[in-house]
Amino acid sequence: MELLEQIWQGSGLYQITVGQVVMLGICLLLLYLGIVKRFEPLLLVTIGFGGLLSNIPGVEIATGDGLLHLTYVVGIETGAFPLIIFMGVGALTDFGPLLANPRTLFLGAAAQFGIFATLLGALGMTSLGWADFSLREAAAIGIIGGADGPTAIYVAGQLAPNLLGAIAIAAYSYMALVPMIQPPIMKLLTTEKERKIEMVQLREVSKAEKIIFPLLLLLLVAMLLPTAAPLIGMLAFGNLMRECGVVDRLSDTTQNALINIVTIFLGLAVGSKLSAEQFLDLDTLFILALGMIAFAIGTASGVLMGKLMNAMSSRSINPLIGAAGVSAVPMAARVANKVGLEANPHNILLMHAMGPNVAGVIGSAIAAGIMIMFTS
Repeated sequence: MELLEQIWQGSGLYQITVGQVVMLGICLLLLYLGIVKRFEPLLLVTIGFGGLLSNIPGVEIATGDGLLHLTYVVGIETGAFPLIIFMGVGALTDFGPLLANPRTLFLGAAAQFGIFATLLGALGMTSLGWADFSLREAAAIGIIGGADGPTAIYVAGQLAPNLLGAIAIAAYSYMALVPMIQPPIMKLLTTEKERKIEMVQLREVSKAEKIIFPLLLLLLVAMLLPTAAPLIGMLAFGNLMRECGVVDRLSDTTQNALINIVTIFLGLAVGSKLSAEQFLDLDTLFILALGMIAFAIGTASGVLMGKLMNAMSSRSINPLIGAAGVSAVPMAARVANKVGLEANPHNILLMHAMGPNVAGVIGSAIAAGIMIMFTS
């Protein structure tokens, strides 16, 4: 009997808490969304499974010298994993549409307004006594509005590691829900006539322009905002490998094997922070709500800037492409194209929307640098 009692007391069923049961259910939900609904499966599957491991009683893989904890320390605390992901994003991204129509930089910049609006919102909730967020935590929450998972993880790891799990879940969940969240906002803020606007074909961008651009981008941003240099630098390096044409093997590795390997460990490391003690509190609900508000404001700001630019420009601009200013690449651009096609079957906006889309990636990295500089 003593042996059976000892086995029972050492089992997970005996040690499990109500909070851990709830978190196991949440992690299974993440797996369901990733596998069945295909919402950002590369991240939600790995984060969900990491969360399962971190909430099973008696499993030390997410604490102490456990693999997931060590992976978190090496990859997230140092910022290495998000930076490597950014290098992969750079290698996968064609900046041609942005270079062909540089005005779309303004759309990408406008869409970052959601980041700063949410920062003020989080601080406002704290001042009203509804929540208890420090300036650094509010800045990390605001980055969700950029719809850029790696940037959100990078900033959270630097400024608010205690909120990393909730911020990562919010960022990737809303990225996955772009096709559901953005269209109602886009249609609310535009008229049918505006949605039907056809844009002129983009000019062809030379190879020299594509090679020079990442170099100029790095030097300009690094000189003005050194705190954004790590993110912009890795993005620029990845893009330079893609465009220069002399390191195809390195570019191919970065676009495929390297980014896939890092994505696995990034997701598991983030999942290790989904413990019941860290995730199940009122602040987590506020983070999820603020993240949604940030994303909605970013989308609306991009569309409104598109309307303004269309009114002031001699060349027509379809305001829908402003919604692609959030950096959910390329999903936001595809959504803008889809909504445009619904209004006008001959209206192909995809390449035009890729301009503000990749501008949003740059904008969110710069916003992250600003947050880190002013809150560190």
